[in-house]
Amino acid sequence: MPVLIIVTIVWAFSFSLIGEFLARDVDAYIAVFIRMVLALALLLPFLKLRNVTGRNALSLMAIGGVQIGIMYLLLYHAFLYISVAEVLLFTIFTPLYITLLDEWVLNRKPLPRVWWLAAALSVIGAALIRYQGLSTGFITGFLLIQGANICFALGQVAYKRLPIGDTRAQVHHYALFFLGATIVSGIGMLLFANYERLPTTWVHWSVLIWLGLGASGVGYLAWSIASKRVNIGQLATMNNALIPAGLLVNFLLWGQDVQWGSLAFGGAIILYAVWLTSRRI
Repeated sequence: MPVLIIVTIVWAFSFSLIGEFLARDVDAYIAVFIRMVLALALLLPFLKLRNVTGRNALSLMAIGGVQIGIMYLLLYHAFLYISVAEVLLFTIFTPLYITLLDEWVLNRKPLPRVWWLAAALSVIGAALIRYQGLSTGFITGFLLIQGANICFALGQVAYKRLPIGDTRAQVHHYALFFLGATIVSGIGMLLFANYERLPTTWVHWSVLIWLGLGASGVGYLAWSIASKRVNIGQLATMNNALIPAGLLVNFLLWGQDVQWGSLAFGGAIILYAVWLTSRRI
């Protein structure tokens, strides 16, 4: 759990950085591809293929292609239609997608009811924190974010169930995760990118380098390893901890107004949901 909390804090900055410095200036397909290439370059020196089966290698590439390749293409486009706050709001359904996918698609057996309750409470707590008036383009943004949420949830559940080995083995194989994401994002860039919107300033490149090496390369590796050490209920509810964290970052960096009462109440509900999933059943 401590690792998931640390990564959540790191990722909380990503929403603001993308929304403030990249979304309006840099083409989404190009930005995602650069981010994936940087993450792949970071982990490629650790790649060892001798102890991974061909099936697991292909599965890991497929998981990366869906969880962050397709997810980021949808997410970056959503910033063109809705605000950072609305993006955060629309991610509240991810815990329910994780719980649903694990129970009905991959696990094929009922999960404890308390985990469903925790996922629902996490959504309620996040909604209390981030609900506000919606912009006119919210329908398009909402659909894009729900697609991103489903990709992110599916990837997390699939990775958790993938028999990939211990922590050292995961480090040695994780470059395959980003190889899949790089292939997907590269195809998207070749087919749809607007090359007149390349990153041109030091701010663009600084943000992309941080997102690629820090938030993606280190962040996703740490999150994936930690996901195998918690139950599916904890993993689901921790996805919504990003919302209060992202709200605090928006306040600290950009001075946006914060509903402190809603933040405290909604945050307490999310913490309670995490505690529920941590109890022995």
